[in-house]
Amino acid sequence: MGDRAIRRRRGDRAIRRLRSQVGKRRSIARHGRLRRPNAFLAVLRVLSVATVVVLISCLAVGSIAVAQLATNIDTVALAGEGMPDEVIPDAPALGSFEGGFNLLVVGSDVCDVEGGCPDREAELNDVTMLVHVSDDHTSAVAVSIPRDLVVPIPACPMEDGSGSYPAISAQAINTTLGYGGLACTVLTVEQLTGLDIPYAGLITFSGVIHMSTAVGGVPVCIDGPIDDRYSGFRRDEAGEYTLAGQDALNFLRTRHGVGDGSDLGRISSQQVFLSSLVRTIKSDSTLTDITKLYGLAQAATSNMQLSSYLAPLNTMVSMALVLKDIPLERITFVQYPGTTEEGGVYAGKVAPITDQADALFARIAADDSFTLEGNTGVGSTLNPNAPVQASSAPSDAVDAPAPATPSATAAPSMPAAPSAPADAGAEVLTGVLGQTAADYTCSRAN
Repeated sequence: MGDRAIRRRRGDRAIRRLRSQVGKRRSIARHGRLRRPNAFLAVLRVLSVATVVVLISCLAVGSIAVAQLATNIDTVALAGEGMPDEVIPDAPALGSFEGGFNLLVVGSDVCDVEGGCPDREAELNDVTMLVHVSDDHTSAVAVSIPRDLVVPIPACPMEDGSGSYPAISAQAINTTLGYGGLACTVLTVEQLTGLDIPYAGLITFSGVIHMSTAVGGVPVCIDGPIDDRYSGFRRDEAGEYTLAGQDALNFLRTRHGVGDGSDLGRISSQQVFLSSLVRTIKSDSTLTDITKLYGLAQAATSNMQLSSYLAPLNTMVSMALVLKDIPLERITFVQYPGTTEEGGVYAGKVAPITDQADALFARIAADDSFTLEGNTGVGSTLNPNAPVQASSAPSDAVDAPAPATPSATAAPSMPAAPSAPADAGAEVLTGVLGQTAADYTCSRAN
C-alpha cells in the first residue's frame, strides 16, 4: 500500500474515532467545502500559499469590479460570532487599518469531486498557518504549524448551534477541520498559541493552482534532482524553475522529494516558495500589472471561504496595504517548534518543543522583534547565487548579479545562516527554524 494511501486511511480512522465521541455521525459537508464539477478525481493535499497572496492580491479590489468580486466570497462564522452580546467590529475605511492583526490560513484536502470520494470520509487541514502583523505595521510573522503536531483540542461548537463537540486531550492538529470545521481549527490554534484570532480563511488545492497561475508563476530554486511519485513533482537537475498551476501545487505537496522526507522538511521547502512568492507579488512587475492583480483577486475570492470579519472587502484591502509596505527582511516565516523523536501519544507524530514555542509566541504577542539562529530547516538551504541585499549585506560585500542556476553540488551540505535582519540587535530565538522573505533559498533535494 502506498504512503499516501496509508496516511489517508489513518486520517479517516482518526476522524471516525473523534466522531464516535459525540455519539452521532455527522454529514460529510464541512464549512470549507467548495464543490467544483471539474475538480481532479484524485484528492490532492493542499499546501496553502495563500497567506500573503490573498491579502496583497486584493490591492486590485479597491478599484476594479468590486461588486463582482464581492459576490464570489463565501463566509463562515467563527466561535462566538452571532451571539447576542457580541460586539461586531466595523470594517475599516479603505486603507485605514489600525493596529495589528492575527490571521489563520487553513489548507484543506477536501474531496470536491461531484458525488464524493468513496475511499475516504475525512477532511483534514494539511496546512495551518498563523500570520501576525505587528501593531505598528513594521513587521509580519507567518508560523507554519506541522499537520501532525499533537495538541489538545478544546470543545468546539457544532455547526447547527445545538451544542459542542467534547474536548480531546491529545490529537493531531490536522483533524480539527474534520472534527468541528474552521471554527474548531481556530479555537485550537488560539489555545495553542495564546493569541486571539478574529480572522481566518480556508482554501482548497484549486485556489493554489489558480493563484500561482494568476501571478505568472513563482521562481523556485532546487539544489538537486527531485522525483517524487507521490506528489507528481519531478525535475531532473538542480536549477531555478518558474512554477505555476498544477506544477506549483505538486511542488508544495512534495515531502518525499525534499529534506529528510518528513513533514517538517516539507515546511521549510514550502518557505522557499513562500518567500519567492512574496518577492514576486511585491515586485513592480506585479503591483503595476492590473491584469495580474485582478486575476489574483478573482482567484482569492473565488477559491476561499472567509470568516465573517475577514470577508468585507475594505478589511482585506486595508490589510493588503499594510503588508505591501512591510520590508522583505521584516516578513519572517517560521516553523512551530516540534520534534519527531518522542514516544507515547507522539509516536509517529510531532511533539511540541514547549520552551521554544513559549519564547516565540511571547515575542509575537508583545510585538518584540526577534531574529533566527540561521538554520532554515532540513528542507532548504541558502541559494549560493543569491543577490546581495543592500539592507542586509555585510559592509565589505559587493553587488552580485541576479540569481544564477545553481549546480547540484553548489549548495552547502547544511543550511547556512540567512542574511542579518534590519534589526540586528534583536533577540535571537534559539532553535526556531525559518527565514525571511529577503532570503533567497533553495529546496534541498532528498
